[in-house]
Amino acid sequence: MSPTTRRRSTSCAVPRSFSSTRTTREAGAEALADAGIDGSQVDAVWLGHFNSGLVPDGFCSSMAIGIDEALRFKPAIRCENACASGAAAVYSALDAVRSGRVRTALVIGAEKMSSRDTVGVAQALSGAAYQPEEAQMSFPDIFARFAQAYGERFGSPVEAMARIAVKNHGNALSNPLAQLHKPLDLDFCLEPSERNPMISPPLKVTDCSLISDGAAAIVITRADMVGDFRRAVRFLAAEQVNDVLPLSRKELADFAGPRLAFRKAYAAAGVRLEDIDFAEVHDCFTIAELLTVEAMGLAEQGQGAHVIREGQTERGGRLPVNLSGGLKAKGHPVGATGVSMHALVTRQLTGRAGDIQLPDARLGLCFNMGGGAVVSCVSILETLKL
Repeated sequence: MSPTTRRRSTSCAVPRSFSSTRTTREAGAEALADAGIDGSQVDAVWLGHFNSGLVPDGFCSSMAIGIDEALRFKPAIRCENACASGAAAVYSALDAVRSGRVRTALVIGAEKMSSRDTVGVAQALSGAAYQPEEAQMSFPDIFARFAQAYGERFGSPVEAMARIAVKNHGNALSNPLAQLHKPLDLDFCLEPSERNPMISPPLKVTDCSLISDGAAAIVITRADMVGDFRRAVRFLAAEQVNDVLPLSRKELADFAGPRLAFRKAYAAAGVRLEDIDFAEVHDCFTIAELLTVEAMGLAEQGQGAHVIREGQTERGGRLPVNLSGGLKAKGHPVGATGVSMHALVTRQLTGRAGDIQLPDARLGLCFNMGGGAVVSCVSILETLKL
């Protein structure tokens, strides 16, 4: 049966005193309260959590059962799939509900990254790269390769990348849960400087997402149980594609894995891109959003810069992208990101998005990616009238 997700909590702007256990439980408790249920009505818990040495807690799946005494002895499962760990948890729970194994699932994503310095975070994240060839590369290096490949085929992406950074920081100003409320100027983003140094050419600081702490949670249930709840949305598509791991085996500018995931999602949902009202996408680096604009079909290959320059991905444009501020400014607590995307889309579709709310949004899309376009998860959700 077609499951649904209900509105839940999401939090990315947190102090360094952030506790994974406490905030995981807070996010889960808020999701249950907002759905109007308690732990006794939940059959199992899924936790999206990357870790890879970011914190010493290696066995964290049972963190969430402390939310409610009624969750004790319920199954709790940790899902890891690099930066798509959140979507992995969502899809695993979704499959369990669809199969009939559970009726209602609590899905939480959480990550604490600030306990390590920048070098330590880079080392932890590099575990998601292909070690025989890419062990000495950071993820800025990996996505710099995407930008270089794009530039060689289609011309420099630097201006488009700068415009994406400006847009997403501007959007984050209206999102109280965003990590950064700091507007950026186009000229500042275009030129490397002491305040905006080159990290891995052509990527500068303003092209990179944040080191973030955060948690998010959603509740997924069977369609025939939706009448018990105040508001809901329905999954029309939840498609995952995995590409090969080595960069050397891919034509990077093609973004082939995400491109296929979008095609499969549109087909599963029975919709076209033109039917989608907004999208939350995985802008871990600004080049990723540029490539996504093309992979999703908003622009022909090599033409994404024109679409961005025309403002088609801005709030009043053809397809608003990352109204939340995206990973670039909302934050990217790795295991929480995919869950947070589903939460943000659901808030829009249920009219609960606050200052980033769009009028009459009916169909929303989210794209969560892991590694260098290795894991691609595309969900399409629609408003459900109760």
